Amino acid sequence: MSDPEPTYPGGFPAILEQMEGRRDPLVYGPDEALPPLDVDFAPLKTTRVDARAPEVAGSRTTYARKFRDLSKEFDSLPELLRLHGLLIANLRRRGQPPHCAALFQRLWAEEADFLLARLDARWLVSAITTFGDHGMTDAQRRVGQSLTVLFGMMKLYETERLYSGSKPDQPHAIRKKSHKRLPLEMDPYSIAGGGLDVNLLGRLWQDASEDPVIAPLAHDLLNKLINDPAGIFRRLRIMRARRAKQLAADGVHKRKPGMMADAVDAPVPASAVKTDAASIRWGTVTLTNAPLPRIARFAAHHLDLGAARVTLFLDTPDAETAAFLSRNPAVQVIACDDAWWSAQKKPRMKAHQMRQAWVATQCYNDTDLDWLAHIDIDEFMLPQSALPDILAGAPADQAALLMPPVELLAGSAPEMFKTTPRMAGQDKSVLGTLYPTFGPHLRGGFVSHLEGKLITRTGIPGLRIGLHALSHDGAPVANRLRDDRLLLGHAHAPDWKSFRAHLEFRMTRGSYRKADKEAFRLRDVLDFLLETEGEPGLRAFFDEVCTASPELVGKLRDHGMLIEQPLNLDAAVTRQFGAVPEGA
Repeated sequence: MSDPEPTYPGGFPAILEQMEGRRDPLVYGPDEALPPLDVDFAPLKTTRVDARAPEVAGSRTTYARKFRDLSKEFDSLPELLRLHGLLIANLRRRGQPPHCAALFQRLWAEEADFLLARLDARWLVSAITTFGDHGMTDAQRRVGQSLTVLFGMMKLYETERLYSGSKPDQPHAIRKKSHKRLPLEMDPYSIAGGGLDVNLLGRLWQDASEDPVIAPLAHDLLNKLINDPAGIFRRLRIMRARRAKQLAADGVHKRKPGMMADAVDAPVPASAVKTDAASIRWGTVTLTNAPLPRIARFAAHHLDLGAARVTLFLDTPDAETAAFLSRNPAVQVIACDDAWWSAQKKPRMKAHQMRQAWVATQCYNDTDLDWLAHIDIDEFMLPQSALPDILAGAPADQAALLMPPVELLAGSAPEMFKTTPRMAGQDKSVLGTLYPTFGPHLRGGFVSHLEGKLITRTGIPGLRIGLHALSHDGAPVANRLRDDRLLLGHAHAPDWKSFRAHLEFRMTRGSYRKADKEAFRLRDVLDFLLETEGEPGLRAFFDEVCTASPELVGKLRDHGMLIEQPLNLDAAVTRQFGAVPEGA
């Protein structure tokens, strides 16, 4: 559907034409030039700029015009500042002297402290933008481009704010939102517990730390940004504090009608906190319709880890399955047949995700365990140290620990799991190296979820267990802590047969469905392969992304993205149940 009043008439061709219109290279006269690459900076730090610009007297070149403008701006200041401005002015154009970018790099590598002490924020932003366009390293380009977008958007919305009548340091009142819609169907930021601001700023700080040349500049700008009393981050901090007071005044269980359902900290009673590792009892809860061998391996693995109870809700009850699993008294089996659902006084939900969340919450409310993990039958907890010690050391104010996922490589024996680039401290650009054809289109290089699963502290009234999250009094729970010692091994696609058998369900009703209608996601990749190449295309995808080929294993190991942790599942089944079930 065409827009009768487009935001930019002519669309992107017109945008690009306007953008390129001011990027013609500066024209130099016969005696005009930038200093050489090996110029001595010391005299330029002590010699002062003359606003009259006698160096280009009489010249009408575009270089001379820019030189005169900068001379007026930096009148009586060190010449090194004018040189910095000239370098940026050249680097903003389509062409510049060959050594211009290298001289800019050298200037910041050798004189960052001098420049930071004398340039205003406007020039520092210009410098970071120049790094984005002409950085010598991936970190310089990435940080420069990211901060350019951040500061550009801030300039746009803060300019628009000037017309609102509100002062720059005046936060909005906390009241019912007038309209919930954001552009591109984005979810609103959670004022009380949202982490978008922290994640955005923290990632930029970390990325900048990778490069010693851009780090001083980027860190200085980020510190200026968070300490500005009239910026959006300060306003959000004030609004967050006001929101917390509202919640405290109303009580956590008494949210006012119409009040925003922002993330909240679920109240953790003192009685729910245990710090003696030897006395901690933990377990799992799962709704499943998997065949007996898979269920037995899942249960045995977690019993071997020390689970006090493995609770299994059988979505498709089977008497033989229940009988085999019940051999171990630590396994609790619930057959979710019609009679069971009738007794719950709740109709059986059509979506399996809804059933999963509901039975997990019932289990949580009834359990006598200290911690409960809600995980699927193809997920295996992989603690990197003693699990009771991890749970005993969890901060007392945290309702849950987030277990980050690692994905099983199909055909690996003994088992090997891959991590995301972020978990290994790698940039996401490495995905193109690991998976040359499909990597750029996969979140984290995974075909399964990146959200991880939770092991939740019990004894918190009013808590509801979800698939990847918790809620309390209808609001998302914010006080959950990621623990990288507690990995979750996800056997999502252990072999080609399993991947292919589950594909249709996952694309229509499961994890491959698209939440974002606009973004190009895994579902789009799979749809494209099915339409254009059929089974061979799907198999090529599986072989490149999911399979433990020697080439992929080697690349993952080289990048620190490989977890080698044998499971020995059938041996665990024999230990826990006395025998391996038929068909295993």
